[in-house]
Amino acid sequence: MDTFIFIVTAIIQLSVFLVFGYFFFISLFGLYKKKDDGAKKCIPEKKFAMVVAAHNEEVVVGNIIESLNALDYPRDLYDIMIIADNCSDRTAEISREHEGAMVFERFVSDKKGKGYALEWMFDKIFNMETKYDAICIFDADNIIDKDFLKEMNYKLKSGYKVVQGYLDSKNPHDSWVTESYAISYWAANRLFQLGRNNLGLSNQIGGTGFCMDTETLKKMGWGATCLTEDLEFTCKLVLNGEKVGWAHDAIVYDEKPLTLKQSWHQRKRWMQGFSDVSSRFFGKLMKKAINDRDFLAFDCAVYTIQPFLYVALGITGLLTLLQINTENGMSIFVISEFFAPWVWKVFSIFQFLFTPFVVSLEGRLSKKMIGVFGLYSLNVVLFPMYFGDHAKVVPVVTAYVLYFMAFIAVLFIIDRKYSLRTFIRYLLFGFYTLTWIPISIQGIIDKNKKEWSHTQHTRQIRIHEME
Repeated sequence: MDTFIFIVTAIIQLSVFLVFGYFFFISLFGLYKKKDDGAKKCIPEKKFAMVVAAHNEEVVVGNIIESLNALDYPRDLYDIMIIADNCSDRTAEISREHEGAMVFERFVSDKKGKGYALEWMFDKIFNMETKYDAICIFDADNIIDKDFLKEMNYKLKSGYKVVQGYLDSKNPHDSWVTESYAISYWAANRLFQLGRNNLGLSNQIGGTGFCMDTETLKKMGWGATCLTEDLEFTCKLVLNGEKVGWAHDAIVYDEKPLTLKQSWHQRKRWMQGFSDVSSRFFGKLMKKAINDRDFLAFDCAVYTIQPFLYVALGITGLLTLLQINTENGMSIFVISEFFAPWVWKVFSIFQFLFTPFVVSLEGRLSKKMIGVFGLYSLNVVLFPMYFGDHAKVVPVVTAYVLYFMAFIAVLFIIDRKYSLRTFIRYLLFGFYTLTWIPISIQGIIDKNKKEWSHTQHTRQIRIHEME
């Protein structure tokens, strides 16, 4: 039985290790960000339809219209269109009260969801007398940076047909959950979106803050009506030989859920959509990757299997625990005897500091806090030196707890408002990351359930507050 557990663990771990190793390889290319002032020099020419999908968003819809009206782009080159989709509140009325907004009300009870609303709106745009070069998509809780259209105009004139903007958080410090969202978005934008862009791969549409060439959309058709319509359309693009561009300086601020319960429901919906899309597109993408030697298709295929990767990671951890004390306890996570002890210490410190370092590259974390995290991570080196290699568990655990409490106490005294809060929330980010495992399991189980879970938005943040 021990041998069987070892073999199963080794196979699963090796597979997971290779995939995550691939992601890590891509992320290394995101560490470099070249300066590009092309958008500032590029003459505004493209005409945009700015489409906002809204369902019962009377609290926030006025703020996005205000931010869109304040864009630094010729006003005659873009129109604002609000889809009041199956609304039972004052979303449409409030939208009409704001200058410059065209409001389209939709009442179709048997086809609920953003994907259906967008498909309905696109058909209207295609038949309008006014012709648009491109269509930009937003959620009602977004607020848009003033340079957004300058960046999109530049990317479209550079040859891209679909471009994703930088998704940021407008409420990163409201709770530990919103902070965790923000950290994950900042890191993903830098490591995976910018990394893919630097490698010439296709980026991923993020659900909001993206732009599509109108003729390309008309030719391909939208047809993306699942719970993650953004991923579905990305797969369609790659299968049709297109790739998504990346605009690192086209910033869209998005509202994140405040509580773990709200976050759980939202992320479960994402994993349901991912599982659904993966089941329908993974095989097609891999077939294209093999037949056409298309690395973009391979990369997109691997991206779609995230729920299954999280589950595999959870299974791997469980199997590892089961075999730690067995004769064949030699899984990837417990074969430290094959390496010098300092290798694992360095790896542990690197792993702990990597995300804070990346976030600091994005200007969201101070150098002082990098130093704080660095000092804390030294316990990986100091404790083994003091206790030796064969210390008892209780004294070691006690020492770690006391070290943590002492560290917290010092931060409380020195700077509890920023440093202590930031330190604790970065540690909680690890817990947030682990919750992806049970969320992914639920998402896979419920992948065929298409119910739309609406996230209620309550934060009255205006564009000038983000500057």
